[in-house]
Amino acid sequence: MIEIIISIFLLLGGLLSVLGSIGILRLPDVYGRLHAATKSATLGVISVIIGVFLYFLAIHGMFVGKLLLTIIFVFMTAPVAAFMIARSAYNVNVKMSEKSTQDDLADAINKQKSEADH
Repeated sequence: MIEIIISIFLLLGGLLSVLGSIGILRLPDVYGRLHAATKSATLGVISVIIGVFLYFLAIHGMFVGKLLLTIIFVFMTAPVAAFMIARSAYNVNVKMSEKSTQDDLADAINKQKSEADH
């Protein structure tokens, strides 16, 4: 039974990684591609690591804390890295896709500037 659960985690991780790769190829601008890469890759990597963690725990009887720390590290750093890359792209005026209709960061920057003027 545990092999089935481990296999589900590994297959889910692989599927999410493939979906992220398709998103990178299909989405029109850097912001969309970053979104696809970050969310699906993070969840895919975490799923694979959970599968590996369960493998060592259930099959070999080893508790590998490094794998749990890796999950926490990936979960905390990947979204922050994606945010910083997107913000950097925005600050150097990388254009959004013509299909994009919402620019929340421009609103936040304008609001911050108006508050600084007062």
